[in-house]
Amino acid sequence: MSLASWMKQTIVVAWLLVAVACAEAPATERAAPSASASSSAPSFTGQVNEQLALSDPGGSEPVDIVIRAYQANIAKLQRNDDWILLGRAWIRKARETVDPTYYLHAKMCAEQVLASQPDDVLALGLIGQVQINDHQFEKALATADGVLARVADDLPSLTNASDALLELGRYDEARKVTDKLVSLKPALGGYARSSYLSWLHGQEENARESGRLAIESAKDPSDPEPRCYSLVHVAHIFWHKGDYSGANAGYSKALAECPDFHLALGGRGRVALALGNTADAVDAFERARKKTPSIEVLWRLGDAKVAAGDEAAAEKVYKELVERGKQTDRRTTAQFLAVKNRDVDLAVRLARAEMLERPGIYTEDALAWALFRQCDGSTSGRQVPGRTCELEEAHKLSQRALRLGTPDASLEYHAGAILIAKGDKDAGKKLIEQALQRNPKFDPTGADEARKLLDTQ
Repeated sequence: MSLASWMKQTIVVAWLLVAVACAEAPATERAAPSASASSSAPSFTGQVNEQLALSDPGGSEPVDIVIRAYQANIAKLQRNDDWILLGRAWIRKARETVDPTYYLHAKMCAEQVLASQPDDVLALGLIGQVQINDHQFEKALATADGVLARVADDLPSLTNASDALLELGRYDEARKVTDKLVSLKPALGGYARSSYLSWLHGQEENARESGRLAIESAKDPSDPEPRCYSLVHVAHIFWHKGDYSGANAGYSKALAECPDFHLALGGRGRVALALGNTADAVDAFERARKKTPSIEVLWRLGDAKVAAGDEAAAEKVYKELVERGKQTDRRTTAQFLAVKNRDVDLAVRLARAEMLERPGIYTEDALAWALFRQCDGSTSGRQVPGRTCELEEAHKLSQRALRLGTPDASLEYHAGAILIAKGDKDAGKKLIEQALQRNPKFDPTGADEARKLLDTQ
């Protein structure tokens, strides 16, 4: 599982940490509205759907109690601060239930405020979170920039800007914004982002240290999930370096504090599968599947069922993955199809569409591998009459995907295989050997292919 994937699943893209960072800024910290609406502010027409924002959350979890309390305050006083707090609570519910539809509830809370105060920075911060969840990264960045032009140290907008820049592949800018976020408020949201960006740039020691600080900063016993998220983040770093016992320790710690936490279950499943414990892997992914609509989880569950000898069940899971994923998670679906060498034309279309929206290194890698698979359906890269073969484009994209020095074996294997196909066998073999040394079980399909490819060279 790539760090990009776990950070950006359907619940996606850092929204968990967005919610944390925004929750750190009290609702009373609001700049005075300007005379006219910001150019980046959304336009609102018609009656705000107050009923949705004030609908009963159902359940009896702490977040449901918090939501009802804010709704009761609004019924009495109709204060903007309570609308902001209610919106944040709805986002927390979306995070905890892994149900992104609750972002619409949060949006309605923000619109209640923006209807009377179009420049309200905290309401715009909520809108930015909704835009990020909807993969509207350019819009989210514009919304954040509009606020930051007036309030340069607004924490929610800095957080949204950092996440949007990351998703847009503007890594240097994302790092500058994240550094500012950490300097203004050294807390979990900034530390976690800093850790991820350090890992992307191959700075593992810095990534672990920032991850440790993120874990230590998460001290709210009423909301344990941000700490568990940070534990999983650090565990993923160990996974990518092939330290399966170290990774499993982190996942187990997260599950001890947050039972059935889907990200930790997914990590535990990857470790179990790597170690050949297929029954444990299937169990972990099945449990994760009950908690999240993640396309990544379906992919790994299918792999676990194949390893367990239940290929018919795996095919059902894979079919569901493609049917849902091409609508809800184009990049992961493109990655899956390219890795499995299935319907690679669809994989190319999905990856190209994603490049228009989220042109980062993992989208570049997905498109590169899908293009490569189009050549002859194997790892040779040979052009077959009647088939599209954009090997040169695949090469350029795979090299770009390596530009940060990200320590991900899948990126290295793909780039290495493409180099071999282009005739640069020495450089390609070196990258593939590096990938297998780094993480010998990085993916059941990819690792097996990598070994076979080396054997033929």
